[in-house]
Amino acid sequence: MPRSGAQAIAQPNTQDKGGIQVIARAAAILRILQRHPDGLSLGEIGKLVGLPRSTVQRIVDALDQENLLIASSATMGVRLGPALISLAAATRFNIADSARGTLEALAKETGETVDLSLMDQDKAVFIDQIAGSHRLVAVSSVGASFPLHSAANGKAMLALLNASELAKLKKRLHLEKNTSNTRSSWDALETELATIRTSGIAFDREENSEGICAVAMAFRCHGDEIAAISIPVPTQRFAIREQELIAALSRHCGALIKQL
Repeated sequence: MPRSGAQAIAQPNTQDKGGIQVIARAAAILRILQRHPDGLSLGEIGKLVGLPRSTVQRIVDALDQENLLIASSATMGVRLGPALISLAAATRFNIADSARGTLEALAKETGETVDLSLMDQDKAVFIDQIAGSHRLVAVSSVGASFPLHSAANGKAMLALLNASELAKLKKRLHLEKNTSNTRSSWDALETELATIRTSGIAFDREENSEGICAVAMAFRCHGDEIAAISIPVPTQRFAIREQELIAALSRHCGALIKQL
């Protein structure tokens, strides 16, 4: 006779898997509409998210009932709904309020985009951003996530973990090779993390996206959350500005850490 509970653990719940898939598809549709605020047809949404029109219709109808979307009309396509406004207003991160001045000061001094991110299990999620003033800048949407092992903010976060925290994370963190420069072995990554712990500075040298480099510092904030401030820069400009960016980041982020 099997031990109590063994069967429930061994066999996946297909209903749960289906529910997770629906949530992921709904999130993909919401993100697509975020990038197209004037609205899209069901067919256009289907092409962009890679889903059949009938599937898109069902998800859109369900989100429309919750006012998370506004369904298409004779004159407008499917758009984000008013319920998202109250949800967004309720989304608060204390560190975003505390770090806002630091982001603004860094962006003003360097002219580059400055990002604030939080560690969320095995990824770094952007929660605030000040866009750079240069003609060519690196910009990622607030809410976007980057893998920890290939992004500067992610590696800075990993370097703050103690041995026990890092050991747990290693079990679920897959070191996918995003570019030819990505470190895809733990030996190479841990060697770099040791250097980051000494300097406090992490780099992304076209390891997450070709054409983009970055520098970052991470710190623990209230509630022991791990946050990072990063400065992504087009590769063609990064090499000549690297030391300048390190100095500015160290000075402004260091002051923020003292305040926290």
